[in-house]
Amino acid sequence: MARKPPTKPRKNASQARSRATVDALVEATARILVREGFEKASTNRIAEIAGVSVGSLYQYFPSKEALVVIDRHNDEIMQIVRAAFVEVADMPIEKAVRRLVTVAIEAHHIDPDLHRVLAEQIPRSGRLAEVEAFNHEVDGLVRAYLESHRKEMRKIDPGLAAFMCVSAIEAVAHNTVLNPAEMLSEKMVRTLVDETTRMVVGYLR
Repeated sequence: MARKPPTKPRKNASQARSRATVDALVEATARILVREGFEKASTNRIAEIAGVSVGSLYQYFPSKEALVVIDRHNDEIMQIVRAAFVEVADMPIEKAVRRLVTVAIEAHHIDPDLHRVLAEQIPRSGRLAEVEAFNHEVDGLVRAYLESHRKEMRKIDPGLAAFMCVSAIEAVAHNTVLNPAEMLSEKMVRTLVDETTRMVVGYLR
């Protein structure tokens, strides 16, 4: 069995110059993933595009898999998602679901090319744990909202309801990234928000 490459960075960049080097390496990795694919993202190629030596790369990252920019991309999305849950905390279910569906679609279109590449390459990069942590947090946020709005729902276990809602919304939002550009038109996005809201609210009630 082939040994899995290490995916944890070697050390944190604490000084401004070190942070600039790490940022350049991460951004170079993202550009290569989008333009050339995972196979072309060798450590030599990443260092070349970043304008640093391979030795400098290995000071911070033990492999190209450790450079795959899942954490940074997910952190950017989660900032938006967390803010949305604060916003909808006291909203009735239909209004809250509509807002969350809209945010989910918008969040998936933060650098959609990179999102598409990461979705394809995550299993190969050995970074599934990071994605599972992201999904677990979203599931917990949805469950907490539903538990505080039980009176608006039919009798259903909040954990199951959260799983179903997250799965449905995530599938729609994710597939808009994987489909052609016409799925990103304002008219189509409004239709997707309307239909997904109707589906999720109908399930909950």
